[in-house]
Amino acid sequence: MGLGDCVMRVLQINTVNGTGSTGRIVVDLYKALENKGHSCFIAYGRGESPEGINSYKISTSPDTHIHALKTRITDKTGFYSAYATSRFLGKIDAFDPDIIHLHNLHGYYINIEILFDYLRHIKKPVVWTLHDCWAFTGHCAYFDYVKCEKWKTGCYSCPQKKNYPKSILLDNSKWNYKQKRQLFTSVENMTIVTPSSWLAGLVKESFLGKYDVRVINNGIDLDIFKPSVNDYRKKHELKDIFIILGVANIWDKRKGLDDFIKLSRLLEDTYKIVLVGLSEKQLKTIPENIIGIEKTNNITKLAEIYSIADVYVNAGVEETMGLTTVEALACGIPVVVYDATAIPECVDESVGFIVEKNNIQALAEAIKLTKNMNPFNKNSCITKAKSYNKQNKYKEYLDLYTCLYKM
Repeated sequence: MGLGDCVMRVLQINTVNGTGSTGRIVVDLYKALENKGHSCFIAYGRGESPEGINSYKISTSPDTHIHALKTRITDKTGFYSAYATSRFLGKIDAFDPDIIHLHNLHGYYINIEILFDYLRHIKKPVVWTLHDCWAFTGHCAYFDYVKCEKWKTGCYSCPQKKNYPKSILLDNSKWNYKQKRQLFTSVENMTIVTPSSWLAGLVKESFLGKYDVRVINNGIDLDIFKPSVNDYRKKHELKDIFIILGVANIWDKRKGLDDFIKLSRLLEDTYKIVLVGLSEKQLKTIPENIIGIEKTNNITKLAEIYSIADVYVNAGVEETMGLTTVEALACGIPVVVYDATAIPECVDESVGFIVEKNNIQALAEAIKLTKNMNPFNKNSCITKAKSYNKQNKYKEYLDLYTCLYKM
């Protein structure tokens, strides 16, 4: 088997299954386990599951909507869906996992109080991959943008109450913080995993710092994300245009949409910005000199779009790794990123520029240098991305499981 003689049963829990970045991670990890002869089960909260995956949907759509509605009023996300969660515990007992791997627990689908009371009592090894900061705050998933540090000592009067998970009435960030601290530190055998050193550093400053914290970067599929030849430029009459690409699941200020719009006003007609992941509303309102493309779950198509770019720009200011940056590098595209949160960890002087956060002029100058001087070699970009090969990253998880299983 390659991992010793043990055969493990691993349960993963996440908001989604097979879609979005975290959904693809749980399915890829599932397949990596199966390929090594282990058994895996995915429990998820929203959407549908890919065919052939042993999975269970924890919450019904009506229950998810009720959970979200109550959150809007009370600001107590994660403390509803009691019946759905209690029913799910029977599924866990039936599967009898050796390892329980938590991912995103927010998303209006599970009751964290019931879940963690159960985890505390069964005493199984728990791995928790944090894909954002929600686990150690009283409300928000990110706080760097608003420069809030209340999470270090105790949240109150949340400046992001109306941001996801949105509350339009009450502010219960103080109560949430105390409940999370009590629940999330009650499990005896838990290992925290983060996709970046930046997030690991924050976790160590939080109430979760009592646990072993490890860094395992998110991985990418190098068989898909690689340079490719396609006719996208010809279709959009972009033959002699320098293409600046940006990609996001949801475009907002945190992802840098406003900065891209400002950037478009500084560039000559020989440049063209292409943004992937815009909503229908955003497609109707963006400036004419920006090409907008709706979100796609077809990663082969996404890799083709990366390949037509001349430079990839990550203008995000709150990222726990910067996965799209690595995907672009794997397609041989140099990058320009902000010096913000975890994004610079993916970049060095051989593959791109790191500029001051929200400095649009510096962003434009770095892009022009990339165009006029061409200082970056395509092979250097591809080589940099190879360190994020998903097969190696999932092996790190399997090695962690094996270590915990044998303890």
